[in-house]
Amino acid sequence: MTEAVTPPSPFDPPSLPPEEPGAGAGAITPADIRDGAAVALVVGVAGVLLGLLWVWLAPRVQYVSNGEAVFLRSTESEARIAADGTFFLLAVGLGVLSAVGTFLWRRAGGVPLVVGLAIGSLFAALVGWRLGLWLGPSSDLAAAAAKAGKGVPFDAPLELLAHGALLAWPMAAVLVHLGLTALWTPRDPDPAEVPWAGYYQPAPPKP
Repeated sequence: MTEAVTPPSPFDPPSLPPEEPGAGAGAITPADIRDGAAVALVVGVAGVLLGLLWVWLAPRVQYVSNGEAVFLRSTESEARIAADGTFFLLAVGLGVLSAVGTFLWRRAGGVPLVVGLAIGSLFAALVGWRLGLWLGPSSDLAAAAAKAGKGVPFDAPLELLAHGALLAWPMAAVLVHLGLTALWTPRDPDPAEVPWAGYYQPAPPKP
């Protein structure tokens, strides 16, 4: 027995082509995850540069000893605030550079790149902070005063009083990268019109 087949109506919409597996828009691929991890690693290592520049450029607070106690050499010195400002400006500058470098490398946006850039930038800021403290003057004031001698000024340990400056690098990097992506990344084409949209027309009026 043969089964009856209903012929297609001219008013039926045409069948859509089969969708390729994994072709969904905005899907995150393993390559995207690898790119994000690479960005996080490279930017995180760049924190060493931040630490070196901070030690080199930050103004120094100086102490002096009278043989019994240690005092600030100048009570009106703004070097402590200037050290925080130096760290902040260096972090912002390196954040901009890392964002531009990431964009020029891939010329695209995407969640993995942004997440990798944010994580790597935060880690870099922490590395630069701790490395600067380690490379800076000793935190043992008694030993430093004894080594310098009575009445001889010596450098105080490098400190970051405003810990919020640690967020300068990740915030600058993410904002600049998003801005570059919005301005220079090619936009997705407009979705094609529905092919069967013209099939359903109101019936003509009867004479």
